[in-house]
Amino acid sequence: MRASVLLSALFLWSAVASAQAPLLTGLGGERGYGENCLHRNDDGSSPSIDLTSAFPSGLRFFDMTHTRVFVNTNGNITFSGALSTFTPAAFPVANRPMIAPFWADIDTRQPPGTTICTTESTGTCSGGENSVWWDLDDVNQRLIVTWHNGGYFSCNNDLRVNLQLILTAVPSCGGGATDFDVEFRYNRCEWETGDASGGTNGFGGTPAQAGFDAGNTRDFVAITGSRSAGIANRLCTMSNVGEPGVWRFQIRSGTVLCPEAGEACDTEQMGVCAEGVTQCVGMGTSCEPVVPASDERCDALDNDCDGYTDEGEGICGSATAVCDRGTCVDVCFEGGCPEGLVCSEAGRCIEPGCDGVECPPGQRCRGGACVDACDGVTCPAGQDCRAGRCLDLCADLSCDPECSVCSEGECVPRCNLPGNSCDSGQLCNSEGLCVPTECVGVTCEAGSTCVASRGCVDACEGAVCPTGETCRMGECVPNMSIMPDSDAGMEEEPDAGTDAGTDAGTPDAGRIPPRRGDDGCGCVAAGAGSSAPVLPLALSALGFALVVTRRRRR
Repeated sequence: MRASVLLSALFLWSAVASAQAPLLTGLGGERGYGENCLHRNDDGSSPSIDLTSAFPSGLRFFDMTHTRVFVNTNGNITFSGALSTFTPAAFPVANRPMIAPFWADIDTRQPPGTTICTTESTGTCSGGENSVWWDLDDVNQRLIVTWHNGGYFSCNNDLRVNLQLILTAVPSCGGGATDFDVEFRYNRCEWETGDASGGTNGFGGTPAQAGFDAGNTRDFVAITGSRSAGIANRLCTMSNVGEPGVWRFQIRSGTVLCPEAGEACDTEQMGVCAEGVTQCVGMGTSCEPVVPASDERCDALDNDCDGYTDEGEGICGSATAVCDRGTCVDVCFEGGCPEGLVCSEAGRCIEPGCDGVECPPGQRCRGGACVDACDGVTCPAGQDCRAGRCLDLCADLSCDPECSVCSEGECVPRCNLPGNSCDSGQLCNSEGLCVPTECVGVTCEAGSTCVASRGCVDACEGAVCPTGETCRMGECVPNMSIMPDSDAGMEEEPDAGTDAGTDAGTPDAGRIPPRRGDDGCGCVAAGAGSSAPVLPLALSALGFALVVTRRRRR
């Protein structure tokens, strides 16, 4: 809460003076914002507006498709019905699918330059300033709504807000409900709270909210700072695209994508969880791990993200083996070690030159030097190395089934869509992927993959797994404990540890989570991600609220 309403107002005046985003004009009508406008009112709404002339298939917004919209005086549009609620309720709100550039108590009853609060009229376009206009553009397939120099309840016009909401169609590759872009433009942001929302002179109480709400009490995205003091200044002077007062979002397959979704980020977690990608969620963006926490294993990595590596009993699957620098090794009885390893002073089989070398988390000793955990690793076909793990990046990545398919961890356009084609020597298979001509219709056995001119080959061919792992059936799995050669003076051990060692390397452990926000393919999510991997956009619920509507006594 600001200590002084007067100081707050002066601060906002000075801030917006240098950060005014111009509004789109030339749309017709008295003010250039379109032919349609609301009569002077408080808490009023437009009749139902049919969207199909500009958006023939409707707008896919979260989990519903909408063909009509209502323009509401209080700084928002809604899809399921008109909304008169003047105090913004915290998202998510039940049964109110909404896009809100400035949900607050806008009052258009008093024309600028007058001192009389006019009687609310019915069906008469207000015109002039302190008014609400809209234009449904069939040619450019867009809807533009303008709240032109609006005052605040009750009949105050000493401070104004001047802003626009622009929806622009982006036809879906599947030919279904339309994807679309959303732009908020803020030209003037001088108040943020109406008197009936606890405000005084335009500030205090419950300030404005800006963002998106699915109306399902679960999914939403709100601009950070909504319903908090200073939101007006933030909207006019800041941006998510580098243009003060301009905020842009993409709606793909119903999901809200932030422009910054999919960027590499630091999760501020430890171990393999440190590498992250941004995703659009709740009150802003979050940084989600590319590789999630999993059970600790012997690989010199902090797999459970607790700040320690290779800790815990039994991670080597054998009572006779210990984890040493990311590798399960046995004590060097009488100096016997497998080929390529030497016996350390501590009596363990290690790589030459690595005795006494301690590497930081995420690195391993190789030939006496600390190297990245993925250095020198060549993963099996269809996998990629992340944080010392060979992962199938498509295992949990969910792409828009109408438009895209996962290939090498990325959502790529389906080749069987109109206008798409494959390179020479490739054909489009039934999944919408370009594959070598010889591989079309070919189904390989588990652990093998189809290669041009060769047919099905072992997926482990040419693979170099991370230290301590071996490629089996197309997967890099942990080795069983390394046993000395039988001629090194040891009795041959039974195979009792085989199952334990194999189970410890179940390839499902540590797969990359779903990623969000590819560049338009509609990948949905986690997150993150992602590219630095794009994590699918699943917007999580950060809170629950029901709109409590009430009548004012005026």
